[in-house]
Amino acid sequence: MQGKYFIRPLLAGLLTISSLGTASIAMANISTSQSTDGIVAVVNDKVILKSELVAAIAALSTEYRANHINATPSQIQHMALDGLINHKLQLGMIERLGAVPNDDIINAQMLQIAHSQGLQSLTQLQSTLDAQQKGSYAALRNQLIENAAIAALWQHQASERIRITDQQIKAFLNSPEAKSILQPQYHLIHIRVPYKANPSQSDMTQAQQVANQVTTALQNGDSLNAILNNIKDYQPQIQGADTGFISQSALPSDLAQKIAQLPTGGLTYVSTPQGIDVVKLVEKNEQGHVLIPEWRTSHILVRVDGTQNNAMAEQKINALYHELQKGANFAQLAATYSDDTGSAQQRGSLGWVSEGQMVPEFESMMKNTSKGDYSTPFRSQFGWHILKVDDIRKQDVTEQYRTNIAREMIFNRMAPQAQEDWIEQMRAAAHIEIFNE
Repeated sequence: MQGKYFIRPLLAGLLTISSLGTASIAMANISTSQSTDGIVAVVNDKVILKSELVAAIAALSTEYRANHINATPSQIQHMALDGLINHKLQLGMIERLGAVPNDDIINAQMLQIAHSQGLQSLTQLQSTLDAQQKGSYAALRNQLIENAAIAALWQHQASERIRITDQQIKAFLNSPEAKSILQPQYHLIHIRVPYKANPSQSDMTQAQQVANQVTTALQNGDSLNAILNNIKDYQPQIQGADTGFISQSALPSDLAQKIAQLPTGGLTYVSTPQGIDVVKLVEKNEQGHVLIPEWRTSHILVRVDGTQNNAMAEQKINALYHELQKGANFAQLAATYSDDTGSAQQRGSLGWVSEGQMVPEFESMMKNTSKGDYSTPFRSQFGWHILKVDDIRKQDVTEQYRTNIAREMIFNRMAPQAQEDWIEQMRAAAHIEIFNE
């Protein structure tokens, strides 16, 4: 998983040589001017190559310049090597634990990167990256896997090392700082019109025309699904989401400022390097109460499996949809024909469902189906569905939200020292050898 508190490996828990305590390391400046590769350090059973160190120095130098941090080349080299040692120690522990990456999560992250570049698939991303430099796609994927594994490793360590008591949470919630927790909440419809890769002026003009079309549709009250379905010819395909209630602090500052000035139902747009974002303010909660939507939902499922291929399942769901259009009772059809035996016994009922509980295809269709209505057939990883939204409500989860935020803020205060202690312990027990040239 991608950990919320992950600190980039080259900068995580950076320890100066003098702070390592019992770790035994002797180091002189290492020359990186030669083009030939070679081993500059051994960390237990792993090696650090000169090429890795050169890349780490370049990355750290770039970051320091961007953040106006002054450091000598020698200091940057020490910090880069220090970070690589930490990185190798963590990777070694991950290998010993036998961690296996979650391909679904990695693929989702890769696809998110593809979309940010105006690309529609992983195949397009691979072609684009490898055309720029052979092996770039594999290197990016490997980096995401390493980052996710290190994040998961630290989360495991954090759960053992950082204990937050109810008394600490209560004390924090009674402090003046806690007043900043409850911020305005905004319910938004967010639609992005992506630019094409390396867009020309004509491409940007076309994107603006599509954004104007989206704006008009939102002003007319068209649903998100209707807008996405009506603008299919534009490439790359427009993207949209119903955010539910989202905290002001979770929004980019420029967008948050614009939304704060909007009346309910108002629209704004923001131009970014990736495209044009059109945003509609559906509802706002300026009192700071955290309300989450819930849907009482029923569904009919026709599975795609070894006994029923996709074409057969699609034919069956379409026949059931036709019966609904003729006035058939949804609950009776679900009880009789749904392949989800658990919900079929409840006449199709799934009970109250909140955001994040269902697969994305189901959630998207649920959010865009009116109360009392049923959806068109749609496909998910489980098969073909028709869902019905029986009721919609909002649950007040303010106290739970306050407690979770307090716990997170206390964790963030304690995490840096805990992480430094953990890395120092690993280094103290490790065999680290740095070679002079």
